[in-house]
Amino acid sequence: MIRRHELSDAEWELLAPLIPSAGRGRPRAEDRRVVNGMVYKIRTGVSWRDLPERYGSWKSVYTRFRRYAIDGVFTRALQQIQARADATGDIDWLVQIDSTIVRAHQHAAATGRKGGNTGRTNRTITPSVDPAEA
Repeated sequence: MIRRHELSDAEWELLAPLIPSAGRGRPRAEDRRVVNGMVYKIRTGVSWRDLPERYGSWKSVYTRFRRYAIDGVFTRALQQIQARADATGDIDWLVQIDSTIVRAHQHAAATGRKGGNTGRTNRTITPSVDPAEA
């Protein structure tokens, strides 16, 4: 049974070959179960310790997530899946950029207590100007 926050069979078929295989040592938790734990955590925002038990030990899921992130597994998987989808014409690369600017009012700067000064200044110090002379 596939749950709401888990990868479908089709999604897992795309991702499974891109997950590093286990090295030597003791047997590790099933890849799909652990990856589904990662997906659940990301989609719901729960803390690692609050992962449901169906994903195994939260420490195992976290450790593997951290290792994959450091090793670039997620980045490579995304690039390879995007390249495949692009080759088959499944991606529309239309990109839109919103250049909206929201300016803060000059009095929105934090100054600590009412009427007080925090000691911070808004002036820019450049290497060519001595701060004492500015």
